[in-house]
Amino acid sequence: MKRFHGFLKGLAIPVGIILIWQVLSIYIQNSFILPGWETIIPVLIHPFEPLFGGASLYQNSFISLQRVLNGFFLAVLIGVFLGLLCGWSKSAEDYVNPIIQILRPVPPIAWMPLAIAWFKIGFGSLIFIIFIGSFFPVFISTIEGVRSVRVRWLEVAQTLGATTLEIFKTVVIPGALPSIWTGLRLAFGVAWMCLVAAEMLPGTSAGLGYLIMFAYNLGQIQVIVAGMIVIGVIGIVADYFFRMGQTKLFNWQGKE
Repeated sequence: MKRFHGFLKGLAIPVGIILIWQVLSIYIQNSFILPGWETIIPVLIHPFEPLFGGASLYQNSFISLQRVLNGFFLAVLIGVFLGLLCGWSKSAEDYVNPIIQILRPVPPIAWMPLAIAWFKIGFGSLIFIIFIGSFFPVFISTIEGVRSVRVRWLEVAQTLGATTLEIFKTVVIPGALPSIWTGLRLAFGVAWMCLVAAEMLPGTSAGLGYLIMFAYNLGQIQVIVAGMIVIGVIGIVADYFFRMGQTKLFNWQGKE
């Protein structure tokens, strides 16, 4: 019952926004400024119908998801490996940390000209931008996870005669996983935002970002709003699965 009440509370503001939006759209009477929901909903409930003679809302969403997952998993592989290495070895951190601190503040979209120069317009440049955006949350969270492993756990393992490799595999990595998981959750959100922004740039021919810009050029604001809603829904669903995973996998956190 409490969950249901929480769900209703979560719906209150979105429903209020929808109602206010609809009232304003009727008052303004200008679909280019504020389209009514009677034009937005048909786009959402027919996701398989071609838009503007091209790919459907579903197809563009699927293409965007493929791209974001490729870049995200690449960032996870490299970010977790380097994070474990730097969190465990102070010497490795001394080598890697300076360049990380220099590159981390640079917005991912600022890399777009270099990405196009290196990988040309298309899949490669988009994957690179997603990788850049999602790498740093994974890397930093992994380092913090390794450093947050309780000293007592390490001492017990050493007392039992575990080797350094055994300690790393059976104590450090499991102990760091909750922090790593949080980094993955943050990184996916950043990756999703980077992808949509990159797809809006010239030269892209598919994806939700491309669809939004193409619809804007044609003055089809209802398609823009539908695309934005799909982007938000995919983000919410992904975050829900990360939260569920955290609850299921790391319910031991905080327990002695």
